[in-house]
Amino acid sequence: MGASAVDDIASRHISVLLRETLQVFAPLWTGGQGPVRLLDGTLGLGGHSAALLEASPRVELCGLDRDEEALALARQRLAGYGERFHGVHCRYSQFEEALDALGWSTVQGALLDIGVSSLQLDEAERGFSFYGDGPLDMRMDQHSGQPSAWHWVNRESFARLKECIATLGEEPQAGRIARAIVDARQKESIDTTARLAEIVEKAYPPAWRAKARRHPATRTFQALRMAVNDELGELRRFLDGILHRLPIGGRLVVICFHSLEDRMVKQAMRHWAEGCRCPRHVPVCVCGHVPEVRILFKKPVQAAEDELARNPRASSAKLRAVEKIAEGSTAGNGAPCA
Repeated sequence: MGASAVDDIASRHISVLLRETLQVFAPLWTGGQGPVRLLDGTLGLGGHSAALLEASPRVELCGLDRDEEALALARQRLAGYGERFHGVHCRYSQFEEALDALGWSTVQGALLDIGVSSLQLDEAERGFSFYGDGPLDMRMDQHSGQPSAWHWVNRESFARLKECIATLGEEPQAGRIARAIVDARQKESIDTTARLAEIVEKAYPPAWRAKARRHPATRTFQALRMAVNDELGELRRFLDGILHRLPIGGRLVVICFHSLEDRMVKQAMRHWAEGCRCPRHVPVCVCGHVPEVRILFKKPVQAAEDELARNPRASSAKLRAVEKIAEGSTAGNGAPCA
């Protein structure tokens, strides 16, 4: 793909909360000297990474993506930064392996933007969207060998479909939708996004369809995409490992679009920010745990009106950020429990 094609695709993808992301990371390169190593766990088309690399010549960045097409485009887009940029094909939960391969023991900053890229949404053949007709795929890595959305729709039991749509999609009509899918596939397989969207829409009660602000299939498609790509599992594994890869003063930014993901991030950050974790009946601290992070915003940062005017997809984005302030201690300090 030529440079003009890369520029065209990059122009269609608007990175969310870019200004706010740069503000969080700016202290990392405004003082001191030497390289500032950053991790972009969800590289996409490289919008955030390009802005971070442009912000300071001291920035070196490792960008990860499991979507080979997106990674190839991002590599072309960021080629001008030479050896300051390293693109790696892997899931972001595998970030430690990627950092080890580069010889990076720590990174001063880490970023996750946990949304579906415009590249995936806008190409019907990827099967992410019901606005175009394409095969039921939804895999971010199409060469992973993992079951696609077609498998979920045509092979999973009614109970698993209902649970998936209800839990990951937070869809109140999950039972009706799952039943409609099972009934339809008994007649013929459901092979395309348009066919699935039609089934879901007809499963909605007429009164619900009339007052719906979004397409009735929105939550079902979201749930299937999250299940196919194990998105909550990916996030959980990343959060379990990232903190010990940040030095004191290191910063983490996570941008979420889904309430379940945002809740997981909020709970993890609050847990890291806790002091003593002894049971309430213990009068003297024996755990010795100290707060490991400082939460940078009391409430999640959301897109301002000027950004929403340019990019309506940013409406559900929430940014949370922390700064690492200490290593968690495991030895009791004898102080009164907080």
